Parts: sequence; C-alpha cells; structure tokens
Amino acid sequence: MYQKELELIGLSPNEAKIYEALLRLGESNVTEVANKSGIHRRNVYDTLTRLIEKGLVFQIFQKRETLYQAVEPQKCLELLKEREKAFKKILPGLEYFRTQEEVTEAAYIYRGLEGYKNYVRDLIRTADDTYFLGAKFNWNTPGTEHLLTQFNQTIKKANKKTYTLFDPRVKDAVSAQEYKKVGPHKFLPEKYATAGVMDVFGDYVVTFRSVDIGNFSGESSIFVMQNRELADSYRTWFQFIWDHC
Repeated sequence: MYQKELELIGLSPNEAKIYEALLRLGESNVTEVANKSGIHRRNVYDTLTRLIEKGLVFQIFQKRETLYQAVEPQKCLELLKEREKAFKKILPGLEYFRTQEEVTEAAYIYRGLEGYKNYVRDLIRTADDTYFLGAKFNWNTPGTEHLLTQFNQTIKKANKKTYTLFDPRVKDAVSAQEYKKVGPHKFLPEKYATAGVMDVFGDYVVTFRSVDIGNFSGESSIFVMQNRELADSYRTWFQFIWDHC
C-alpha cells in the first residue's frame, strides 16, 4: 500500500514490501514474511539483512528459529533527514556546475504539477520584477503553498514587485481577501478570458496551456522561452495592456 512512499526514503521495492509486511505482521519468521510480502524466500534473507543494516528491522534470536521485527515508522523520518543532510553537502557543488556556463537563450517545456513547481523555482531563483498576464490565481494549487511563501519572501528581500493582470473570471472565483497575497493587480475585460497564461520575469517568457481558475491542472503544459530581447519585448507589450486596463 505504501511501497512508493517508502521507496522515496531510499528503500528498494523489495525492502519497502518487506518492511511494510513486518509492520503488519509483528514478530515473524522468514516464511511468514515471504508469504505476506509476496517475495521469494531466498530473496527475503538478503533483503532483511539490508533492512537490519539500515536500522529498520532487528532480529529476535530463539532456540527454535530467528524472528524479525520492524522498527517503529518514525525511524523512516531519520533516514529521510540523513539523505537530505547528505544531499545538502553536495548541493553547492552541483549549483557551481550549473552556473559555470551562462545560458542566454533556451526553449523547453515543463509538464504537470512537478513542472509547475520547477517554474515557481525559476521565479524564486530569478528574483526579478514579474509580470503575470491572464493570471488564474494558481497560487492556491495544493502542494505548492510553501513555494508561494518562499517566492513572496524572495521578491520582498530583493525589493522587486509583481504586476498581475487577472483573467476576468478570477474576480468571481476568488475572494477579495485572497488578493492581499499579490502586489499591484488589475482585471482584463470580460471578453478577454482565455485558457492561457503568460508570465515575464528576467530573461524568461513563460506561457501556460489549459489552466484552470485557482488551481494548476496536472494536465497543463508550460512553455518556457529564455531570451533577454524577447523578454524585454513582452514587458513592453504587457505595459501597454496594463495602461489600457
């Protein structure tokens, strides 16, 4: 049931199955573990050894046979923190490789919710004045709230601003209280509602396809273009629309 989640903390598929099986069984022998997990008995021994080394399982020695017991699930959080700590040690080196060659022109596509998170990370990393056209108030997308907080903090610290031209349908879909989360904003006229969104920040021009009001759809695509001249042109066009709304 929780195999995929357990794999996220570094367990192999077999390790995840056996650890969960032991949590459900309690003290068990190898045969019981094999039957519960659906893993062949000869593979169970090796997997149990690895789980013992990771501190997730311990042995109970008896005269008749050896039993195995799963450690409390809280231990999984410790493993996750250890992985995070190890990754943070190498993060500066990875960032160094990325910044060695400055990218001046690029085009690529982000897809789904994880792609949306990558787009917001681009916003945070760029930390520049940002222009949202046809905005759908996607900051309410579940699972991305922490990124909104980080973006607002970064923009404030960098003394930058956001300018938002909302899709006209947002006015009826989002409470006035929610608009306090954004900076200067206006609404496009009623006849200019679309399914798309366009954002400009730094060297980036980002366009969205098939965006829902108030929630980024997992089926949406994000088209990213990186070019300073292009971004400057879009900023000029945005300013024209802003001035006439």
